[in-house]
Amino acid sequence: MVDSIQINELNMTETDAVSGSDVMDPEEKYKMNHKTRGLALIFNHQYFDSLLDLRDRRGTYVDRDNLCRRFRELGFEVKCYDDLKAEDVQSKMYEASTASHVDADCFLCVFLTHGKGNHIYAQDDKVEISMLMDFFKGDKCRSLVGKPKIFIIQACRGDKHDEPVQPVDEVDSTRLPNGNETEVDAASVNTLPAGADFLMCYSVAEGYFSHRNTEYGSWYIQDLCEVLARYGTTLEITELLTLVNRKVSRRRVDICNKPGDLGKKQIPCFASMLTKKLCFLPKPQ
Repeated sequence: MVDSIQINELNMTETDAVSGSDVMDPEEKYKMNHKTRGLALIFNHQYFDSLLDLRDRRGTYVDRDNLCRRFRELGFEVKCYDDLKAEDVQSKMYEASTASHVDADCFLCVFLTHGKGNHIYAQDDKVEISMLMDFFKGDKCRSLVGKPKIFIIQACRGDKHDEPVQPVDEVDSTRLPNGNETEVDAASVNTLPAGADFLMCYSVAEGYFSHRNTEYGSWYIQDLCEVLARYGTTLEITELLTLVNRKVSRRRVDICNKPGDLGKKQIPCFASMLTKKLCFLPKPQ
């Protein structure tokens, strides 16, 4: 019995051992000194085919313009597409994945739309998220291997509202401007595994509504753009996204055409498959 225990302990030691050469630097960052920052695609959808029975997404053009401004300030080459059909969305994604990103730091893609299940909606049909991610995996997009691939999805992920809970030591005083309504982006989008060096950013946690102001744009994109403007070149990306989570969590629905939605809350989330720290350091002029 004693010999058996010793053998098991020895086996565990051998299995779990880490050689000195395998010790990783916790401060290691992605290389961000390539010739260009990289490509940023924004797929913006306000109008949908009547057969889909989806509401127009009023305020989404504000989100598009704000994101475009922020990403250009960070050095991205931004391309915006409005109300594309599903076939055209896939074509643009394939085109981007087969282009050379050798001189780029990273890749970024945003979807402003409705969602359902494992899909997001284009103008005329739904598109499977995993298929769009697959275009940029290492076996299909070699020039982005080892580089950050960031996807931002502004869409609902369910039919539940986040209920307000009053903290003991904090009063939530965030209010929306008078005269503006808050709407939701229909249906659900599930978190999907994507692969190494992917960062998936969602406007809301799985199972919940995502709120959008009809004049100022969605809560999540509003706060993301504000944080990018203030800290985009100084904070590490997961720190930045955590700050966005905090800002959105302090909002509540104050003006809405559905009385039952008043007072409701929202909390974004992100799933990181990044392997290093990511900072958008300013590029030399």
